Amino acid sequence: MGDHGPVSDQLFHILLSLVDEPKHGYGIIQEVEGRTRGELRLGAGTLYSAIKRIRARGWVEEVDAPGSDEDPRRRYYRLTREGRCVVRDEARRLEVLVRHARAKDLLTRRTI
Repeated sequence: MGDHGPVSDQLFHILLSLVDEPKHGYGIIQEVEGRTRGELRLGAGTLYSAIKRIRARGWVEEVDAPGSDEDPRRRYYRLTREGRCVVRDEARRLEVLVRHARAKDLLTRRTI
């Protein structure tokens, strides 16, 4: 499961948004924008293209809406077991990169 290679920032944030619970597309968009403080804004077309790709890879699956009062047209997505491994592996990969940058004192001094 660890042979997927690096994941784009966009895919990482989409997968990360699904770690705690299933979400519909707009919920994913809101969480990503909130977590990144507006630095990453996903349009609906971009999001659904990405979801199509990660569904094809088996990282995300479509699930039924959690409540009966939900709009039946809304599609919900959740991480698969493999998707959870992918986002965890990517977080670990990024953590190692940051550790190397800190070892070079790159993050504590101004380097311009």
